[in-house]
Amino acid sequence: MKKYFLFVLTIAFIACKEAPQAQEKQKPATADAVAVSDYDPEAKLADLNITLGTPSSPVANYVNVVRTGNLLFLAGKGPTQANGELITGKVGGDLTVEQGYEAARVTGINQLTVLKAELGNLNKVKRVVKVLGMVNAVPEFGDHPEVINGFSDLMVEVFGDRGKHARAAVGMGSLPRNIAVEIEMIVEVED
Repeated sequence: MKKYFLFVLTIAFIACKEAPQAQEKQKPATADAVAVSDYDPEAKLADLNITLGTPSSPVANYVNVVRTGNLLFLAGKGPTQANGELITGKVGGDLTVEQGYEAARVTGINQLTVLKAELGNLNKVKRVVKVLGMVNAVPEFGDHPEVINGFSDLMVEVFGDRGKHARAAVGMGSLPRNIAVEIEMIVEVED
């Protein structure tokens, strides 16, 4: 009886040990593996009719981007339009939520311009990690997330799931040059 019990225990142990390996071999392709074949932010920009120019120069004693390891820390950018004009004013006073959303989207294009200048190709972006969105708003305004969605939605349009990020959307009493929004971001890139 003892031999039979030990035999059953040994078989059970071997079966448990081999089962996870068998399951691993049978796993279907992961979402990441499938996404890699479809991942082409450069093509997405073309589909969206977005052309990236040259990033604006810093207006003070800082740089547009700092790389440490495989992370890029992008300095705050504002909504400078293609014609060089800034989108200014307080959201909830001078600007509507929709106009703030558009300002955040323009700021997203400006940050993509910085990324492209730094990397040469946006396909090197592995993940948009973190975004800090600051909204120049009247004190009683409370729809900051809806404004910064203009930026976040663009990141997802361009990078797909890799564009989804952790985020803060906060109100400010003022921003430099009275710009409507200022947004900074952290991005993980290929080594």
